[in-house]
Amino acid sequence: MEVNERISVNLKMLINLAKSAALLKLSRSGIKSQQSGGYLSKIKGRGMEFDEVRPYQAGDDIRSIDWRVTARTGKTHTKLFREERERPVFISVDYRSSMQFASRGVFKAVQAAKIAGLIAWIAQKQGDRIGGQIFTDQSCRELKPSNGKQAVLHFLNALVKEESSFKVDSFEQVVGRLSQHVKPGSLIYIISDFRGLNSSVEMLLAKMARHCELVMILVYDPLESSLPKKGRFRFTDKQQDVIVDAGDKSRMLAYQQQFQQHSAVLEKLALQANIRLLRCGTQEQAAAVFSRS
Repeated sequence: MEVNERISVNLKMLINLAKSAALLKLSRSGIKSQQSGGYLSKIKGRGMEFDEVRPYQAGDDIRSIDWRVTARTGKTHTKLFREERERPVFISVDYRSSMQFASRGVFKAVQAAKIAGLIAWIAQKQGDRIGGQIFTDQSCRELKPSNGKQAVLHFLNALVKEESSFKVDSFEQVVGRLSQHVKPGSLIYIISDFRGLNSSVEMLLAKMARHCELVMILVYDPLESSLPKKGRFRFTDKQQDVIVDAGDKSRMLAYQQQFQQHSAVLEKLALQANIRLLRCGTQEQAAAVFSRS
């Protein structure tokens, strides 16, 4: 792999993921949905979308009467609905500064983009609509779910070209926007290191999980989970340098405990809110996460 592909994303890299995606599938839990081709779905609600209004006919469900049209025309009208055969798949990708890091493999942001690309290709193969959000420390770009190969290419282009739709200043604001846009029955993937997780974010995630199938994918660097026992290490963000001495046991222990506590909070949230929690290290193949889903 070229050096630049370890630290940044390009369109060719993401398009080539289609080959790997052909052998994978998105795992779904819950009840079978006859409207969605028989795959496992967690849709709660009627699973229908509005189509048109027509005059009331004998045998129509009175709960579907359109009272506004009825009042305006003086004649009873009924709302007609059509089945939603394509399930919306929302993919939220974290591009914040904490994701621009790796000691091995690729940057966390690159790994997140690869996982997102695979999800998009698999969803397209399964006939789902693809949308989501890509967020940084200051901005969030949102994409409305749509279907077909063009929808995938639109999403992949968004992963490569940084464009802002809205200004944001916290992880809580990003998750809040996501919760406002997803429809009941959607499949949601949040790919992040989940820095900035707090009680308000947990409440938002738990609320979404009550009506949607939510999957959290924790992207981490091996150094975060298991620190070296000896040596001095230089880290840089191209503006500042930090030297870490593994011989400083108290500092190393505090850092490792912080990651362990962060993981424990995510595990507890996933268990209590019926959320799937997956992990993917920066040194792994992105497709490996689907073998654990």
